Amino acid sequence: MSRSKKIKIILPIVITLFLGAYADHKHVRQKLNITGRLQDKQMDEISGIAASAIHEGIYYVHNDSGDTSRFFAITPQGNIKSVIYFKGDAKEKQGVRDCEDIAVGPGPVKGKSYVYMGDIGDNGAVRKYITIYRIEDQKSWIGTDSIIKTNAVPVHLRYPDGPRDAETLMVDPIEKLFYIVSKRTDSVSVYTSPLNFKPNDTVTLTKRCKLYFNGFRPFKWITAGDISRDGQQILLKDYVKVYYWKRNGSEPIWKTMQRKPVDLPYQQEKQGEAIGFTLDGKGYYTTSEGVFAPIYYYNVPEK
Repeated sequence: MSRSKKIKIILPIVITLFLGAYADHKHVRQKLNITGRLQDKQMDEISGIAASAIHEGIYYVHNDSGDTSRFFAITPQGNIKSVIYFKGDAKEKQGVRDCEDIAVGPGPVKGKSYVYMGDIGDNGAVRKYITIYRIEDQKSWIGTDSIIKTNAVPVHLRYPDGPRDAETLMVDPIEKLFYIVSKRTDSVSVYTSPLNFKPNDTVTLTKRCKLYFNGFRPFKWITAGDISRDGQQILLKDYVKVYYWKRNGSEPIWKTMQRKPVDLPYQQEKQGEAIGFTLDGKGYYTTSEGVFAPIYYYNVPEK
């Protein structure tokens, strides 16, 4: 088939998809709550959001490829409370290559909370390894100093079936596992690795399952996800939808996600690649790449 004929076929489909998404979201617009906008031009390619477990009302966000090894502590209104810098990989010019998601969860010391930065982006699927940085969440991050320098402990991860792109990092607090979900295929793959690791370890991920979502590429590509602090709720999102599951007891999350998800409200964003639960698990926030991008809040279904 010629290129012009392909365009004539595909273009109406794309237009229909966008119009359908607009119509679908219009009826839930009354439920939307824009809590604010990212208030600083430094935050121009936000790709992940996660609630701090020790600072009420504080969320950690970060840019993706092109930024240095840092993340931001912000309010739901989008104001920066501090910028946290950490030492990344000396082999990378900026310390990191492509940080695509962030998560908060338990770690090696009982009772403490940790931030996990996922340098897991790989558009060309060529990286020999990806890296997750573990950083202890600290009370001193929010106060008089707006620029913070902190320590990070890296673990390097390899896929058992070859390099791939991913934008979703989640932490399961029950089984103490990392979850990574791949992005650019019709059926995405789910991988896990233990939260327990030695500094600078290189670990091979375990492939758990594949998940299929209806839709057309690239709209259906999985761009973000989160697990609630109690480990009982799961979110994944693509560019047009948010998917939600409730866990049955302590079953593996990868088994939970093989059941049919519930579609939750979502206002399609410019390039929405960030989603995170509130600390109490009663709602979730999303935001997008772009200068002064809006921050949306949504309620989750009644428990």
